[in-house]
Amino acid sequence: MSTINLDRGLIAGADGGTTTAPAKAPLNYLNCESTVASWLLTLDHKRIGLLYLVGITAMFILGGTFASLIRFELLTPKGDVLSGDSYNKTFTAHGVVMIFLFLIPSIPAVLGNFLLPIMIGTKDVAFPRLNLMSFYLYVGGGIFLSLALLFGGVDTGWTFYTPLSSSYANGNVMAAALGVFIIGFSSILTGLNFIVTIHRMRAPGMTWFRMPLFVWAMYATSLVQVLGTPVVAITVSLLGFERILGVGIFDPRLGGDPILFQHMFWFYSHPAVYIMIIPSLGVASELVTTFSRKGIFGYEIIACSSIAIAIFGFIVWAHHMFTSGISPYAAMVFSFLTFSVAIPSGIKVFSWLATMFKGSISYASPMMFFFGFIGLFTIGGMTGLFLSTLGTDIHLHDTYFVVAHFHYIMVGGAIMGYMGGMHYWWPKITGKMYSELWSKVSAALIFVGFNFTFFPQFFLGYLGMPRRYHEYPEELQVLNVLSTVGASVLALGYILPLLYLPGSLFFGAKAPKNPWGASTLEWTECESPPHPHNFESNPPIPDHVYDYSQLSKEAVRVSH
Repeated sequence: MSTINLDRGLIAGADGGTTTAPAKAPLNYLNCESTVASWLLTLDHKRIGLLYLVGITAMFILGGTFASLIRFELLTPKGDVLSGDSYNKTFTAHGVVMIFLFLIPSIPAVLGNFLLPIMIGTKDVAFPRLNLMSFYLYVGGGIFLSLALLFGGVDTGWTFYTPLSSSYANGNVMAAALGVFIIGFSSILTGLNFIVTIHRMRAPGMTWFRMPLFVWAMYATSLVQVLGTPVVAITVSLLGFERILGVGIFDPRLGGDPILFQHMFWFYSHPAVYIMIIPSLGVASELVTTFSRKGIFGYEIIACSSIAIAIFGFIVWAHHMFTSGISPYAAMVFSFLTFSVAIPSGIKVFSWLATMFKGSISYASPMMFFFGFIGLFTIGGMTGLFLSTLGTDIHLHDTYFVVAHFHYIMVGGAIMGYMGGMHYWWPKITGKMYSELWSKVSAALIFVGFNFTFFPQFFLGYLGMPRRYHEYPEELQVLNVLSTVGASVLALGYILPLLYLPGSLFFGAKAPKNPWGASTLEWTECESPPHPHNFESNPPIPDHVYDYSQLSKEAVRVSH
């Protein structure tokens, strides 16, 4: 009887000898057993990452559809597309889907799952079965949320503020809250898995300060997921107790305190902002060093700044509540702490600029997304200072200025980073190259369309247009029309990758092992696409993670 060693392609005969297997294409995780069951029950971190990619892409399309309805409604001053009630349900659906089902899980669940074990030189995450379970929790929570939003809808906004959500909103609130509760456990399990994997499964020689900065970003994000997400689970549980049992927790009519809900909700939801943005900061660090052909400037301080941002995320939540009646002394403290977040964020931005200084910059498409990211993220951060200042926040609170600031961070920052990461690692994930022309067109359309969509909203907010209103004064129509036209350009920029990235699977050229000339393990020691177990043996760990002195001329030529 003979057995086949899939890792080495050898056939072991009955007498114990071995012969070389017939020549075949190199074995990778894509051409292993590919039945539906093998994918749905897989324990391979790479396949789980791709399963997340399918679900998250579907949620992005759904959330973008709701956003399009909002912009079409605001094209004219009167509510002639959606009624007031339908508009409330639409912007709630947009916020819930984009935040809980796309932004929070996007990079950790897709790129983190696929890349983190490879980048630290191991064959899988610490708990593969837990990893698969976290995916199905995401799917289950997404089903509850989607059913609640599509069949009757929720009109509370994505924040579920009480007493509206606990006493006055329709019954779909509890289905949506249950969906958030379930998705929260998916986030916790993913974060726990990553923390243990980084602590316990790094390859021999992979010390803390030899890890890629993307791994540091995943570690900081995982800490926030594990420590912060239980708070929102407790909050929605208390909301359920109040709504179902009539226990007075948040509703003042029952002796509750609605400000308590805001404290509990934002204690999680502001750190959740960093769950969305820290991974993109990690992607940006990988892009800037690879396409500048230089070791990252200030590696240690960038790594520590990711942890610092995660820590600051837990102590600034009340800057969302400056107008809710909190103590002025508390407001001053939270204002000061909010300003302090700019320190670790600024460290990253200036380190990236220093990395590019005198570098041999390549204008490949992932770097074009990086340029868009750094510009939009910087504008988002700078406009946050207006909302951190007590005097100006009173005027700007709950206006379109907040909408613009939030989207510059979340869409301009988080999604631009996600797009850059997908374009950077797509050849590694699939073994195929995509169209550089169309990817650069996409990056340009997204950058231009985004600015035309959201920059006018700073002026709308300054002029006093409240958020969440479906009608507005006629004198504000020009800015709203400009915003809607920009949203159409932005949508086109997002549609293009949905065409040329899948198309590359059929028509794209075969990707080299290291097309960008990068220096981290997933490029230097791993095939494209990767081997089922990533590496046949423990990979060699270089002394410096971003060392470009040994790059081959072929890698440099391809990346340029």
